[in-house]
Amino acid sequence: MFPTGALVVFCGLLAHATAQLAGLPVPLDPILPLDQSPALPSNPQDLAGGLTGALSKGLLSGGLLGILENLPLLDILKTGGGTSGGLVGGLLGKLTSSLPILNNILSIKVTNPQLLELGLVQTPDGHRLYVTIPLGLILKVNTGLVGSLLELDVKLNITAELLVESDSEGKSHLVLGDCTHSPGSLRISLLNGIASLPIQDLVDNLTGILNKVLPELVQGKVCPLVNDVLKLLDVTLVHDILNKLINGLEFVVKV
Repeated sequence: MFPTGALVVFCGLLAHATAQLAGLPVPLDPILPLDQSPALPSNPQDLAGGLTGALSKGLLSGGLLGILENLPLLDILKTGGGTSGGLVGGLLGKLTSSLPILNNILSIKVTNPQLLELGLVQTPDGHRLYVTIPLGLILKVNTGLVGSLLELDVKLNITAELLVESDSEGKSHLVLGDCTHSPGSLRISLLNGIASLPIQDLVDNLTGILNKVLPELVQGKVCPLVNDVLKLLDVTLVHDILNKLINGLEFVVKV
């Protein structure tokens, strides 16, 4: 027969052990190794917004507005973007017979340069990004006697392609691909002009030359700056974006 005293001792030990086990943490799922716990999914909207915000801040801190203000427009317009006669030699030559006032030295000044809200699009395969960089500025055309002759409102988009590139060591980097002005995005409108002068003829000729030379001029100044900004982006932000692009995961919310 099993001794009664031994049974009492056994039950006491069992109760003590049960109490100790109750205070222990629940064991981890054996299917998940300790160093491979599932990561929380990143918010796509935050990631896309983080990229456009960082690019905007980098462009502004990199001197974008100053670059736009100092575009050598007068020098280019004097040669008409490479055409014979140019604006000053050609257009003004046609008008000075009736408007001697235009014989004065012409000046073209860029004012109120702006970086508008950036746009972001992801390709259907999920491996590339296209950033739209909308720019705005006002051109003031002045003569020595009249002063401000007319003001033009100018809008232009630069489109930058961002893609993944691997170096010789197999490390991935976010780099600038094609960078160009968006076809048809240049918009020029008259803000102010002297009503007593045949301004429309001047506006039409000036707009024609600007359409030929301004997009490439701005592109040549802005794209190198975009390339520099990419190199200074936050490492964690770039890592998360690379992970999405490499795996073709959508993170740019379509609107």
